[in-house]
Amino acid sequence: MNQFILALDQGTTSSRAILFDQDQHMIASAQRETSQIYPREGWVEQNPMEIYSTQYAVMMEVLAAAGVSSQDIAAIGITNQRETTILWDRATGIPIYNAIVWQCRRTAAIVDDLCAKGLRDYIRQTTGLIPDAYFSGTKIKWILDHVDGAREKAKRGDILFGTVDSWLVWKLTGGKVHITDATNASRTMIYNIHTLNWDDTLLNALDIPRAMLPKVCPSSMIYGTVPLPGAEVPIAGIAGDQQAALFGQTCFSAGDVKNTYGTGCFLLMNTGNEAVASENGLLTTIAIQIGDEVQYALEGSVFVGGAVIQWLRDELRFFRESCDAEYYATKVADTGGVYLVPAFTGLGAPHWDMYARGCLIGLTRGTTREHIIRAAQESIAYQCNDLLHAMSRDCNAPLTALRVDGGASRDSFLMQFQADISYYPICRPVIKETTALGAAYLAGLAVGIWSNRGELRDLWRCDQTYQPAMPESRRMALLSGWEKAVERSLGWAK
Repeated sequence: MNQFILALDQGTTSSRAILFDQDQHMIASAQRETSQIYPREGWVEQNPMEIYSTQYAVMMEVLAAAGVSSQDIAAIGITNQRETTILWDRATGIPIYNAIVWQCRRTAAIVDDLCAKGLRDYIRQTTGLIPDAYFSGTKIKWILDHVDGAREKAKRGDILFGTVDSWLVWKLTGGKVHITDATNASRTMIYNIHTLNWDDTLLNALDIPRAMLPKVCPSSMIYGTVPLPGAEVPIAGIAGDQQAALFGQTCFSAGDVKNTYGTGCFLLMNTGNEAVASENGLLTTIAIQIGDEVQYALEGSVFVGGAVIQWLRDELRFFRESCDAEYYATKVADTGGVYLVPAFTGLGAPHWDMYARGCLIGLTRGTTREHIIRAAQESIAYQCNDLLHAMSRDCNAPLTALRVDGGASRDSFLMQFQADISYYPICRPVIKETTALGAAYLAGLAVGIWSNRGELRDLWRCDQTYQPAMPESRRMALLSGWEKAVERSLGWAK
């Protein structure tokens, strides 16, 4: 009998579910958008109950659409937006505040205070992260500081913290399981990625009670079960979305690199069993933990990737569908000297400027909508190029190729411009839903659908390769203009 793996992919702007068979064929999928809340400039929130309800709904939709019995589901894998922070009441299961999303900048002052106390280097050495409002730790503190009585209840273990994976597991298991996996823990800025423990120095600095924290587990194991009609289905794989994509791209060896083009863009290189410290503004993070084996990764983050296209669609109303951006970008030969730096919530690696803000520069009377759309498309590739070359410097070697995935990887204009501006071949796989696929792989390994990672590597197939074709003189001129534009966006909100 064919066995299926159900992957739940809870992202920043939508909840998705995809059903895979053991040959990694996509049998069915469903998706629902989730709302974002912007209470103030630079603040981003979501409703945790909406996160769960949309995720549960698409899970049931997929099972109904596929006509698959719950008894045929071997396991569930979960992948999630990382760093987004949820606190809830253990007794009622009700969140005490909205989820504070990874993009939110409200805790920048808390980060500044940690650095003023001399903890910048300690955070870097212990967690692999650069102190920033991006990560979960300062978000936990903010909620505890602003919800009456929350910290005292948290000390008693009556208030629980979780990233989105923890929240979904808690809800899906009926409040029986409070866990996270090592990849998500490594994004909190309170987890020691070397000793694999929550760090008391950082917990004390942020006044976060240990009693509220989830148990940290490997990324592939049975954590608990979900009651579905006729069966108790095990949750058997968890990884943060970018680590799941790395795994789904079968980047199992040191030196393997992938870039995911989603709301943000996330470049990860597997560094094997060595936690490589970056000297170029990148993060050191846990790539995956299976059993007692931990692999690490270097990571660079672009906060606003595909989100800049959504901004053109929703706020500026330049087009109705995001996919139209490719069409309009090709209607002009270049941007006419226009650059768009989409630093709407600051800049991530390699700049790490929480106070940077968006910049549209080089406008003339002849600038058209198409020029701005093309500049937005190109801005995604420029930001990713900054990460690629920072990573190359850290490794003291040029990268040979880049595996890509995520929604915007379908955009051939963007992929070709990425190859041109970075001067690396771009390899796009047949299955572009590699984040969900990675979660499915982790769950399938835990329950014996697949026996080892070598078996998974043999399943990976390249759909299209984009080769660099831009003259070097033009490439260098474009990069010089990008660097000048970025300089003008830095520190704007400070």
